[in-house]
Amino acid sequence: MDSGEGAVRGVFTCELCELSSPYTFYGQKPPNTRGIVLLEECYGMRDPFSPEKEKFLVLGSKCCLCNKIVCVGTECSLFYTKRFCLPCVREHLHQFPEQIQTELAKKKPTQKS
Repeated sequence: MDSGEGAVRGVFTCELCELSSPYTFYGQKPPNTRGIVLLEECYGMRDPFSPEKEKFLVLGSKCCLCNKIVCVGTECSLFYTKRFCLPCVREHLHQFPEQIQTELAKKKPTQKS
């Protein structure tokens, strides 16, 4: 009996795009799910668009290199065995597979003023 089930634990904010949303769990095991273990410790919430309480959304995680909190948006981070923020991916691009290097080359670098 978990009275905190679905309770807001804090506010997730991406350090790159500033996407902000309340989160209800942090970790690799979303509540109300059986047999689901995520590949990373992440911030998440119950899917507000689904009536099924076992549905959830992953908001983001920490970059495994610099520890910035980043959303899962393709302009902010990349998951390749671990979560990487795009600035770290660009800095260490030569260490990623050619396919990822090619995909990233197609994107324009985002300039933050």
